[in-house]
Amino acid sequence: MSDTLWGLPDPDLHREFYADVPIKRFGAWIVDTLVIMVISILALPFTAFAAAFVFPAFFTVIGFAYRTVTLSRGSATWGMRLMALEIRNGRGERLEARDAALHTALYTGSMLTVLPQVASIVMMLTGPRAQGLPDMILGTAAINRPARG
Repeated sequence: MSDTLWGLPDPDLHREFYADVPIKRFGAWIVDTLVIMVISILALPFTAFAAAFVFPAFFTVIGFAYRTVTLSRGSATWGMRLMALEIRNGRGERLEARDAALHTALYTGSMLTVLPQVASIVMMLTGPRAQGLPDMILGTAAINRPARG
């Protein structure tokens, strides 16, 4: 596994990149959920309020678009930016559009069922890089945003 993640900071040598990442991811998730809720409510009139009858599906679609766009533009959602987090691929690079869409698809899939979500949370709390299930599958990790220099 470590060979495929050679571009990510080593969790033993650079603990600062992974310090408090699980709690920050939770904070980012709360912020992102609120943002997606506001966007979904504001978008309702554009569907002639028909989306109100399938609001969970509408919310999921809006969330998928929001996460994919924000991850592909800055490797972080607005909530992650607020918490000073970025998701990086195994080479240590920011996510491209394809990787952002794949990460979002895996995240969405894990959110739709309980067991993968619970497994993902346990993995984030116990793993050296605080990676969730989508991160492990794609070889990505959320890290504390490095200082710009």
